[in-house]
Amino acid sequence: MRNIFTFTMGSVLALAAAASAARAAERVTLRNGFEMQCTRHAEVEGRVRLFSGKSEESYIEFGRDEIAGFEQVPDPPELAKPAAALPVVDDTTPQSLAVGRVNTTDARLSPDDLREILAKAGREHHLDVDLLASLVKAESGGNARAVSRAGARGLMQLMPATAASLGVQDSFEPEQNVRGGTAYLDALLTYYKDNLALALAAYNGGPGAVAKYHGIPPYYETRVYVARVIHEFNRRVNARRAQAKLAIAASATFPSPSSR
Repeated sequence: MRNIFTFTMGSVLALAAAASAARAAERVTLRNGFEMQCTRHAEVEGRVRLFSGKSEESYIEFGRDEIAGFEQVPDPPELAKPAAALPVVDDTTPQSLAVGRVNTTDARLSPDDLREILAKAGREHHLDVDLLASLVKAESGGNARAVSRAGARGLMQLMPATAASLGVQDSFEPEQNVRGGTAYLDALLTYYKDNLALALAAYNGGPGAVAKYHGIPPYYETRVYVARVIHEFNRRVNARRAQAKLAIAASATFPSPSSR
């Protein structure tokens, strides 16, 4: 599994371009043991905002009870300039403006079939299947025929130009769509040095918007989207850990016949 700056492997937020004057960043520890990094934090109306850049609009929010503490850390490296290796994307119609599925065709896969497709793509790109499932839930709700008002299609809501650059011929074909969307997310994570929050912001709002605002763009839809995917990923990982603990406890309570 790749070393994503996220709940199961490290920090969720990384910094945008560092300021010229030296100043410390903050490492945030959640009560579930996960860590993330931000430029600073502020409490607003009972919730904690974690900022990813100098802009007052570049943040995601958590409840106070979700955060265990903060500590200062050295400044991170600056973000690189836009990478030519990124797939072609239509930044003129960012996903933040493409939300709202308008088709009425419901083509949901069974949970097992969807997970099998996501697991295969995850193995190919060393991405957690629960991360991919969280993104699919936010993008399409698991509907393989979903179409946004701007024309994004399928399970991972690929715009036509992005799909074409990824070799996806039919965005409504689940395996093709997931393979393309996973490859795109993988490319974004590589570009943003495994910073999940920035990769998700670019997936939703476009890499151009992330570069323009030096962090998560100030689009309400994009901020909500990033937080939604991260929270869902967090929920799934916690559920997975809880199931593992229950399995261990059950095996200790009821030993197998061979161990008696």
